[in-house]
Amino acid sequence: MTHFGILCPAAIGHLNPMCALGRELQRRGHRVTLFHIPDVQTKVQKAGLEFHTIGEAEFPLGSFEAIYQKLGEMSGLSALRFTIAWLEKETLLLFREVPDALSKVGIEALLVDQVTPGGGTIADFAKIPFVTVCNALLINIEDGVPPYFTHWGNDQGWWYRLRNRAGNFLLDRLSLKISDLVVNQRRRWNLPPYVKAEDAAGKLAHICQLPAEFDFPREQLPQCFHYTGPLQDPSGLEPISSSISFPFEKLSHRPLIFAALGTLQNRKEEIFQTIAEACIGLDVQLVISLGQPERKESVPNLPGSPLVVAYAPQQQLISRSILTITHAGMNAVLGALSSGVPLVAIPITNEQPGIAARIAYTGTGEFVPLSGLTVSKLRDNINRVLTEDSYKKNALRLQQAIRSAGGVTHAADIIEKVVFTKKPVLAQTN
Repeated sequence: MTHFGILCPAAIGHLNPMCALGRELQRRGHRVTLFHIPDVQTKVQKAGLEFHTIGEAEFPLGSFEAIYQKLGEMSGLSALRFTIAWLEKETLLLFREVPDALSKVGIEALLVDQVTPGGGTIADFAKIPFVTVCNALLINIEDGVPPYFTHWGNDQGWWYRLRNRAGNFLLDRLSLKISDLVVNQRRRWNLPPYVKAEDAAGKLAHICQLPAEFDFPREQLPQCFHYTGPLQDPSGLEPISSSISFPFEKLSHRPLIFAALGTLQNRKEEIFQTIAEACIGLDVQLVISLGQPERKESVPNLPGSPLVVAYAPQQQLISRSILTITHAGMNAVLGALSSGVPLVAIPITNEQPGIAARIAYTGTGEFVPLSGLTVSKLRDNINRVLTEDSYKKNALRLQQAIRSAGGVTHAADIIEKVVFTKKPVLAQTN
C-alpha cells in the first residue's frame, strides 16, 4: 500500500478528476490525502478522501468565496491574469507549508496537477516520486499548436507557427513571477535547475484526461505522456457534488438542452440571458444551471421560461440531453462527449478558448467567442448543431475514443507502475 498526496487547485474542475483518481487508488488499497486550504476540506471529505489543512492562517474558512465571486465576474485576459496571480500565491503557500506536512502525514508519492507549478519541486525536495496530471487542457508548448488560452485553429505554415510563438511568449511573460519562484526555491533547496520548462512535469509519467483524438496533432510530447481519457468515477457520480437536490419531476418529455457555465466564470448573468433568448422557439426544454451551490438569492427569471437552478448534477443532465451549451470547461466537455452529446461553447477565459477550438476541430460542435456573442449568432450555431447529423456522429466517435482510452482505471494502472518500478512508464510499453 502507498500513501499518495494530491496537490491541485481548489477549483471543482480540478478537484473532481483528482478525487475520482484518488478514489480509484483507494479502491486498490492505497491511502490518499489531499492538501489544501480550509474551504476545500468539506468537499474533499465528502468525496471520501483524507484531507490535510494548509494555509489556515492566510486563508481562513470562507475566504475563498470572495475569490470565486471576483473571478466569476471577469473574462478574457483580465481573468487569465487574475488566475495566474492566484497561482502565484498558491505556489508560495505550497513551498512554505507542504514539505513539513508531507513528512508529518507520511506521504510516499505525489499526484501533482499540471497547473500546480511548484509540485514537482516539492516532490524532489521530499525525495518522493510524483506523477503529473493534466486535469485542464494540457499546457505543453509546441510551435505547431496554438497557445491554450486562444481559440485559434490548428492552422499550419510558418505564419501560424510565428503567431503561436508570439502567444506563448506573452504567456511566459504573464507567468514570469511563478517561474522565478520555482527557480529560486530550487536554488534554496539545493535542487538542480530545470533545463527547460517541461522538466517541471517530471520524467516518470504524465497523465492527461483528454482522449488523444480530441487534441490537436502533436510532435513533441515526452514518451511518458499518456492520454487516458476522462478521470471520472466509474459509478458516474461526481466526487465533489452539492447537497442541493434537483427537481427531476419538472423535466418534461421534450428533448433537453442543458446549459451551464461551470463553477468559476458564472457570474455574468447576461450570458444566461442570451442563452435563454437563443433557445426561444425551439421545441426543447432548456435547463440552466447557474453553477452556484452557495447562492442565497433567488434564481433569475429568464426569457422563454427555462428551468433555472442554482446547481445541478451535471453529468446526469448531460446524459439526458441532445445538446450541451457550455463555457468549454474541460469536465463539462468531456462529460458531454462521454455521453455522445454535441456541444455549443461560449468560452470565457483561461484554457476554455483552446478547448472550444478543439470542439470545432473535431466537428463535435461549434463555438461563439464571448466578444462576438449575440442572440442571433448563438441561435444559428444551436440550430446548426441540432440539425446537421455530422455533429452527433462526431460526438459518438469521440464517445468511442473515450471508452477505448481507459480513463481512471488506466491512469491508476500507470501510477501504480510508477510507484512499483520507480522508473518512467512509457506510453508505448505500459
